[in-house]
Amino acid sequence: MANLRRSSVYVLISLALLVVLMGLGEATITSLIVNGGEELTHPIKLIVEDRVLIQYKVVGGNANAMQFSISFPNSTVKDFGASGDFSYSFICDVEGEYMLHFVNTDQTEYLHVTLDYEIQHYIFGMPQMLFMVIIVVLACVGGVAAFVLMGRTYR
Repeated sequence: MANLRRSSVYVLISLALLVVLMGLGEATITSLIVNGGEELTHPIKLIVEDRVLIQYKVVGGNANAMQFSISFPNSTVKDFGASGDFSYSFICDVEGEYMLHFVNTDQTEYLHVTLDYEIQHYIFGMPQMLFMVIIVVLACVGGVAAFVLMGRTYR
């Protein structure tokens, strides 16, 4: 009976750990309103080796008049010019806060921006989800091996 309780505790701990670690992956879709004559910034926190995909689509007004740029933590700014439909992916080299800048200074009316970005975290050079699957499989194999070994010692 004690072994059953101990096994239940291990399973619950493994499931809780899995849920917590799966929350580290991030995909976000958000809507932004960039008023005429204004600039809007959106921060993203990244760590080294993160794979990032940034996409946005502009609706309303002259969609191609909105300027977009990214400020990196090392003070580098990458300007992408004016675009109403945009997609860009990169691998993070520097840990820190990246700022997405949406500038609508050429118009008097607002622009509606649908921003979609996905961040894939990597651990030891492999995707985080694959790493978690390997950890869960190893934990399950270890649990089965411990169960078999404990069953042999009580015979």
